[in-house]
Amino acid sequence: MSFSPPPFDPGESLCFSARDGLAIHVRAFGPTNGTLAPIVCLPGLSRNSRDFLGLAHHFANHAKRPRRVYAFDFRGRGLSGHDKDWRNYNVLTEADDVVAGLAALNIERAVFVGTSRGGLVTMLLTAMRPGAIGAAVLNDIGPAIEGDGLTQIRLYLKQLPQPRDWADAIAIQKAVMEKNFTVLDDDHWAFEAHGRYRQIDGLIRPDHDPALIRTLTDIDLGERLPTMWPQFAGLKGVPVLVLRGENSSLLAEETVETMQSMHASLTAATVSGQGHAPMLHTPGALAPIDAFFGTLNF
Repeated sequence: MSFSPPPFDPGESLCFSARDGLAIHVRAFGPTNGTLAPIVCLPGLSRNSRDFLGLAHHFANHAKRPRRVYAFDFRGRGLSGHDKDWRNYNVLTEADDVVAGLAALNIERAVFVGTSRGGLVTMLLTAMRPGAIGAAVLNDIGPAIEGDGLTQIRLYLKQLPQPRDWADAIAIQKAVMEKNFTVLDDDHWAFEAHGRYRQIDGLIRPDHDPALIRTLTDIDLGERLPTMWPQFAGLKGVPVLVLRGENSSLLAEETVETMQSMHASLTAATVSGQGHAPMLHTPGALAPIDAFFGTLNF
C-alpha cells in the first residue's frame, strides 16, 4: 500500500509567541473578511492541527456560511516548539497559550471545537476568557474522564512503534484502532496515519515530543480522577454540542446525561462505529456538527 496525504488543503501556517516565548503554530483556512465568527480547533493530548483538515476544508469553503478556521498545535505537538520542561505540558499552560493566540490573531469571539484534551482546554477558557466562547463543540470529552480510557491512551503512547514506511504507519493505526472504529475505509486510515505521524529527518515518527508521556506516568488511574464540572458550568450560557463515539472508553453515557441535565440547551449526538475520538470529517461526526452550526446566528 502506498501513502498519499489526504486531499485537504494544509492551510496557511502562522506562528505566535506564548507568554514564555515558545513558538506556537496555528493553521488558518478560509475567508479573512467574513462576517461570521471564526472556528478555533483544539486537538487531543498527543494530536495536532492536522486532525482538523477535513473539518476546516468543509467550513472554510461552505457554500452558504463560510468561516475562517484556526487549528492550533499545542506546545510540543505538530509544528509548535518543544518545551524544555515537560511539566509545562498541562491544560492550564495550554489554555494560557490559546489565550495568547486569540490576542495575536485578533479573535474576540469564536466557536470552539475541542477534541478530548482540546475540550478540557475549552472548559478552562470559560474562566480565563469567557467572552471568547460563542459556542462549543466537545468531541468525546466531558468534565469526567473514565480511567479505563486514560489507561488505554497511556499504554498506546508508551508502546507506539516507529513505522518503517507509510504503509506500515497505516497498518499500525488500523491494527490498534479498528476494534473501536468499525466504519472506516482505507482513506480514513490514511488520514489517521497522516495526522499521527510526520516524516522527520527521513524517519516516520509520532508528531509529538516524546516527553509528553511523562505527564501521564504519575497519574494513579486506580484513584478517582479529578473532574471539571465547575469549568463545564461556565459553558451554560452558550450553545454546546457534545459528540460521543459509540465505542468510547473515555466519555461515559452517564456523563453525557449529567451534562444535559446541567445545560438546558446542550445537544448530544452519538457517532456510530467510532471510539475515542471520532474523526470530525467523517459523515457520522460532520452531519451533527453541520446541523449545530446551522443553528448559530453569529
